[in-house]
Amino acid sequence: MVGATLYALKEEPLEVARREYEALLHMEHVGLPAVRAVGIAERLEEGNAVLVTEYLRHSLQYRRLLRRVPLEPGGYRDRLLDAMAGLLVDLHRAGVYWGDCSLANTLFRRDGDTYAAHLVDAETSEVYPALSDGQRAYDLDVLVENVAFGLADLAAYQGRPEAMDEQIDAAEAVRTRYAQLWEELFRQVEIQPGDRFAISAHVRRLNDLGFAVGEIELEPGANGRVRLRAAVTRRNFHARELHRRTGLDALEGQARLLLNDLREYRAWLEYDEERPVASGEASDRWRAEVLLPALGRLAPAIGPTRDTLQAYCDLLEHKWLLSERRHRDVGLETALDSYLASGAPAPEAPGVAGTLDVEAEADLDEPSGPISPG
Repeated sequence: MVGATLYALKEEPLEVARREYEALLHMEHVGLPAVRAVGIAERLEEGNAVLVTEYLRHSLQYRRLLRRVPLEPGGYRDRLLDAMAGLLVDLHRAGVYWGDCSLANTLFRRDGDTYAAHLVDAETSEVYPALSDGQRAYDLDVLVENVAFGLADLAAYQGRPEAMDEQIDAAEAVRTRYAQLWEELFRQVEIQPGDRFAISAHVRRLNDLGFAVGEIELEPGANGRVRLRAAVTRRNFHARELHRRTGLDALEGQARLLLNDLREYRAWLEYDEERPVASGEASDRWRAEVLLPALGRLAPAIGPTRDTLQAYCDLLEHKWLLSERRHRDVGLETALDSYLASGAPAPEAPGVAGTLDVEAEADLDEPSGPISPG
């Protein structure tokens, strides 16, 4: 560790290390989710080298999380598998063949109410101008097989051999998720000429998946229709929008939740002050009056190892759970008091499975408005 940065050192044969180093540099250059290569120390006389990478801050290994929670549908397991499918789609879109994709070769970061997956081992990775369908299919087969093995191993660790078959089925679901995402990105949509609503709907679907859309091309189709082609860029649509409005840098899933919170706050301001509130004013006031004070209270409770923006997203989830139970909005301040009193739980916190306990909450204060921020 140097300062607050943790580095990982891996010794491997010289040519393997060189290939992995170049692959990681390429991934960083094109903005793919992977660990950052820092350098390589070569021992020419011995034929090996030490690859240095920067450890991904706030990241989790799958075992650290899944060993403490049930391997059941709809839980953390399925969010990790969705992240794996999304990661492989991102790599394949950029012409990167992974070759050894598995849970063990992946680091995960909590990203709002989802997970972001990052490639951490590129020993077998190869970069091409584009991948063939056969290359993609083989890479996906490797992923499904390795994920099935990893989940079955965890089921055995938890003393649940009867759950192994279900884990294999869960691994197969990664193939389905990959196929659905790939189809949404690359399917050719035919629309009536001048149908701007259809264009907007297609772009919105891609934005909802987190993808920013660059250019849109219209080509002649069949029966007088036109074929829509959308040039999809990185999966950072909401992150870019949040940065534009507030100057904050966040992960994509975090940004989606924070933008929703910002919109909710603007609606409350307009109700409370009985006037229209401009987008810029709402953004400035949300950051100064809501987000930063909450982060100031969260920071001492979560310590330096946790992501403060993610903790705020966890607070929003806690607020939603409390409000749902009480059938009314409880307000952010009440939710924050409750969240801190419960120990600011999160899946990455030692000894905490991340389930927020709202059963034992005391009576809550009345909210100050219909969508009260505090």
